[in-house]
Amino acid sequence: MKKFNIRKVLDGLTAASSSSSSSAPPPPGTRENDAIPESLQSEHFQLCKTVRHGFPYQPSAMSFDPVQKILAIGTQTGALRLFGRPGVECYCQHDSGAAVIQLQFLINEGALVSALADDSIHLWNLRQKRPAVLHSLKFNRERITFCHLPFQSKWLYIGTERGNIHIVNVESFTLSGYVIMWNKAIELSSKAHPGPVVHISDNPMDEGKLIIGFESGIVVLWDLKSKKADYRYTYDEAIHSVAWHHEGKQFICSHSDGTLTIWNVKSPGKPAQTITPHGKQPKDGKKPEPCKPILKVEYKTTRAGDPFMILSGGLSYDTVGRRPCLTVMHGKSTAVLEMDYPIVDFLTLCETPYPNDFQEPYAVVVLLEKDLVVIDLAQNGYPIFENPYPLTIHESPVTCCEYFADCPVDIIPALYSVGSRQKRQGYSKKEWPISGGNWGLGTQSHVNRMLCVAGVSAHVIVYRFSKQEVTTEVVQLLEVRLQYELNDADSPETAAEQQSLPGSTSSPQTSAPPSHPSTSSSSSDGIRDNVPCLKVRSAPLKQSPGYQVELVVQLVWVSGEPPQQVTSLAVNSSYGLMAFGNSNGLAIVDYLQKTVLLNLGTVELYGSNDPYQRQPRSPRKSRQPSGGLCDISEGSTTSEDRCKSPTSVQDGCCTSLLCLPTVLLSVCPLRAAPPDARDTSFSRSRSSSVTSIDKEAREAITALHFADTFARKGENCAAPTLWVGTSLGTVLAVALSLPPAGEQRLLQPVIVSPSGTQIRLKGSILRMAFLDSVGAILPPAHEAWYEPNAPDEREEREKARKRRPVSVSPSASQELGEIHYAVVCSEKQAKVLALPSQSCVFKHNITETSFVLRSDVVQMSGSVCVTCFCANGHIMALSLPSLRPLLDVNYLPLTDMRIARTFCFSNNGQAMYLTSPTEIQRITYSQETCENLQEMLGELFTPVETPEAPNRGFFKGLFGGGAQSLDREELFGESAAGKASRSLAQHIPGPGGIEGMKGAASGVVGELARARIALDERGQKLSELEERTAAMMASADSFSKHVLLKYNNKLKYILHILIYQYIL
Repeated sequence: MKKFNIRKVLDGLTAASSSSSSSAPPPPGTRENDAIPESLQSEHFQLCKTVRHGFPYQPSAMSFDPVQKILAIGTQTGALRLFGRPGVECYCQHDSGAAVIQLQFLINEGALVSALADDSIHLWNLRQKRPAVLHSLKFNRERITFCHLPFQSKWLYIGTERGNIHIVNVESFTLSGYVIMWNKAIELSSKAHPGPVVHISDNPMDEGKLIIGFESGIVVLWDLKSKKADYRYTYDEAIHSVAWHHEGKQFICSHSDGTLTIWNVKSPGKPAQTITPHGKQPKDGKKPEPCKPILKVEYKTTRAGDPFMILSGGLSYDTVGRRPCLTVMHGKSTAVLEMDYPIVDFLTLCETPYPNDFQEPYAVVVLLEKDLVVIDLAQNGYPIFENPYPLTIHESPVTCCEYFADCPVDIIPALYSVGSRQKRQGYSKKEWPISGGNWGLGTQSHVNRMLCVAGVSAHVIVYRFSKQEVTTEVVQLLEVRLQYELNDADSPETAAEQQSLPGSTSSPQTSAPPSHPSTSSSSSDGIRDNVPCLKVRSAPLKQSPGYQVELVVQLVWVSGEPPQQVTSLAVNSSYGLMAFGNSNGLAIVDYLQKTVLLNLGTVELYGSNDPYQRQPRSPRKSRQPSGGLCDISEGSTTSEDRCKSPTSVQDGCCTSLLCLPTVLLSVCPLRAAPPDARDTSFSRSRSSSVTSIDKEAREAITALHFADTFARKGENCAAPTLWVGTSLGTVLAVALSLPPAGEQRLLQPVIVSPSGTQIRLKGSILRMAFLDSVGAILPPAHEAWYEPNAPDEREEREKARKRRPVSVSPSASQELGEIHYAVVCSEKQAKVLALPSQSCVFKHNITETSFVLRSDVVQMSGSVCVTCFCANGHIMALSLPSLRPLLDVNYLPLTDMRIARTFCFSNNGQAMYLTSPTEIQRITYSQETCENLQEMLGELFTPVETPEAPNRGFFKGLFGGGAQSLDREELFGESAAGKASRSLAQHIPGPGGIEGMKGAASGVVGELARARIALDERGQKLSELEERTAAMMASADSFSKHVLLKYNNKLKYILHILIYQYIL
């Protein structure tokens, strides 16, 4: 039996868009065997991934480009997620799947370096819409522990577990022969190994000085030119991180005992200052008590005030149960910011990318295990920025998904409008600081707004969309007894005394609500009876704009047995009806009149036409009337009441409250089912032959569908119906007779009656849909939306009463002689039947060795098809109505039940599934979308001018007090340093090759980027030429003056001699 833990149904979502694609029907009298032209062909289908949404699962590293303003996050599964402005996101995956331990941007160069736990580094090209690896380098003999790439440098420093430092040219991804060995870095007299390299960075004011932090507590200032250590700093606690002051005269270290040590560069003997931010200071002057390790510290300066010291960890050991914290120390103030989840990493965002200038920090990006938080450092109280990314899918684990790719154009603006009024206070007023990239050119289409949610605790909540805030005095509740057992122990006398179930008589329950606040009760022997799994609050409920609770329906315990989980759910706003089923039977609820119309066991839906040889089942007759309204107070069920799983009633019990709107639905966590090969193994056989199930006791409701069509064979007029699919492969039709719209709809009963129609397939029924005579989908009728909580309530309700339901079915569908086609898909088969004759016109066996997990009837390229996702990972498509195979691709071998629960198809060639507990993967099976995907994606890299370097000032430039540059090519190049050992690392060229960085950019942006690079290079060469020309002119001018002066004196002397001779 197929089990679902939660089901969602949105009514009429695709009604508007579906009706627009329906073509005009032919004249009456169309015959069912007339050929319907089919336009879909195999070449219209192609499978590829499109976008991934949600929070990166198991994050492990983070980096930020301060010029491009792009954030990169790496995960423990080797994934890369890149974020720019809202709407600009990108997902990449390392082939090895190893954890990402560090990320380094080539700032404003459109490239990213990633270091993995398998000791490989990769260069990613971000100048194309789908980033690709240009080069890879795999270390063979040493483990990578830390990487550092100086700003505007092409030489990457790599620290290893052995304590050595290697240098890589990021342009060619080749190793330099220059190596800093650990035994040369430490004291010659020291015999102990200093441990792995935990930090590398160059002095902000002197690129020739490199600071190296070893895990044991040793810090070395290394002179790259002289190839020796200038200073060594030793502390008796392990080091976790190091950070420079921008003037390069001080640096700060964080240690494993919760202390911070500040060192003067030229005073290696002892720290200039030791701080224990969260340690208790003893009065006798002794050393503070040790605290938890400070995992990271950053030291950022400002022009106008005190510097910022930002750190994670370091809390006192006596703070048991305290949440993880980020500490911000600014001047004399210390702010401790508590986080909801453990901190993975944090970065301070600054105004300048130059490390030798005042940093001017303005925000802190904090990467948590399950969230991303950005803190505003410029405002008092350090408020957080409102996160614009759809990172948090849901507060609870997601168990079911539905995807609507072609919603009506008004639904998205309506949701945004409502969401803007739900914003919490306390957010920063500034714009989101991660703002890089550009939107893609792709368009995404933006109801009746009724929503039903079925929870694991055997309850259904009906929501109605409203743009107004409302206070509900009492949450209306219906309790339903839906429990059936074999009648082996029932005697005829006992059965005769039991009252009959009114659902089949088709009239609504008219019994008055009970006078007591709860119907929960227990028998004299302590057996739990009429006890729901949840308690609904009785106090007035303030509901924010959006989806607001209108009705709660709960299945209750029956004679000591817990209610079974809901396995299928459907709602129709035009009818005002909601139907749900489980492994016991079917219930139909009129949510307008708040009554139960039908409450039947699955077997009783067959009546006398049950095809299976099994014991008859009937409801327990000691039931209380389920149609009345009752208000459940918080004290109506005792604290011992528990919601127990149908598969396990011994462990993990809990009671869940319906607390709205802060927590819309709080349900018991899923329990582990007992070992059962039929339910846990995808290799099982799901054959539904009659011989194998004749004695099957339970038959679950697995599919429900409301439609205006023909419920009985030979009918002349389409009417409202409910179609019911079961786990034994049977489809049953239930006829619905609705009173006229308006006030009569709220007063007269809805008539419900099983029609006797039966359609049988192999395997559990998964999906049903209906086509008109030309092969277009018959969308369900839906009610035109109105504001239920409008200020002028009386006038709005009067309009609602006069408003008739909207039917989007073609008008000719109601004409005499018109036919419909019923499309039914099960785990094994698909059938197309003509209605009202109920004759099978097409049949297709989908799979013999596996079974279908999800099937949908979707629209694509102006036509309709059936899409299927099988347990063996195949995605298939069949044409309609002929069920001709169009697509069969082995896409995703199913290894996770999460994918089976959440995979779903939608219109326009779209599909999605939950690829991890926090991420949704969207895919497309449309060839047109695959071809245009490149244009739809956003641009990660945009041409941005690099900020000017800080001005050194006149005196610093005159006396050499500014930043000292270093010709790293002269030091690390092959001519000076030689070649590295070939056995140390293996170079693996990527698909982009050496020219990928310059040539991979596509489109106008790529051309602009290349033009900008060319202009920069030309400008640099011109400036150098101008400087040389000026120097030559100055030299020529000086030389000419010297020559003129020299020869002028000679001429004067000669002239004097000539005059003297002339006189003589």
